[in-house]
Amino acid sequence: MEAVIFGLTTGELLRRVVLLAVAVAVAAGISRVVSRAVGKALDATEVPSASIFVNIARGVVWAFAILAVMQPVFGIAPTAFVTALGITSLALSLGLQDTISNLIGGLSLMVGRVVKPGDLVDVGGFMGEVVDVTWRATTVRNRLGDEQIIPNSVLNKTALTKLTPGSEGYCPVLLAVSHNADLSVVEADILGVMGKMEGLLREGAPGRVFFTGSDAYGVQCTVSLQMAPGVTKLAASDALMRGVEGREWLVSVVGE
Repeated sequence: MEAVIFGLTTGELLRRVVLLAVAVAVAAGISRVVSRAVGKALDATEVPSASIFVNIARGVVWAFAILAVMQPVFGIAPTAFVTALGITSLALSLGLQDTISNLIGGLSLMVGRVVKPGDLVDVGGFMGEVVDVTWRATTVRNRLGDEQIIPNSVLNKTALTKLTPGSEGYCPVLLAVSHNADLSVVEADILGVMGKMEGLLREGAPGRVFFTGSDAYGVQCTVSLQMAPGVTKLAASDALMRGVEGREWLVSVVGE
């Protein structure tokens, strides 16, 4: 005589466990295939590729998998489950307004092509590269490696500036040059120093030297550096100052 566990015979319980395991394995395989397909489909369209779409696709696959095993494994009719879920979701939605708002905001950002991974942006003074857009938030990483996690609902209502590589990598260094200095010589010296800053400046974007005025301290000079990806302003400024240190025409460093 077979033992009875949870009101089921051992044979029936084993059958349901095996069916559940097979359903989980199949759903996991389909989820991986669908994720790759979604990624390739997004790459072939103008819609930005981000994990939010992959996560939604995975959620749909697992939702159907759960519905498929409700009756044979748990003895619950899918229609009754969906009805109960609808009533429950109405109550839960009141407590999940932020989550739902973030999800809708993320979809709006992606479909509207407002931002996508790889974009350079300035959000409230924080400049960096968009790393990813998930169902909850958008991650922006700056040159120091700091990451700002911005809820999609907030970003969807916040003004942001899309930057070019030139504006995002702009690093001005302000110098004071002697009144008696030959400005052509000063410019040549500074350009020579920048020519030796290998790996620190963006390739194909040479720096510029501007003389913008004069005061009691000397001639005001702005050195415009274009930093290479991953280089910080501190590193670029330090390299320039080490190169011009001790020049006769240098009066002082005004700042950055």
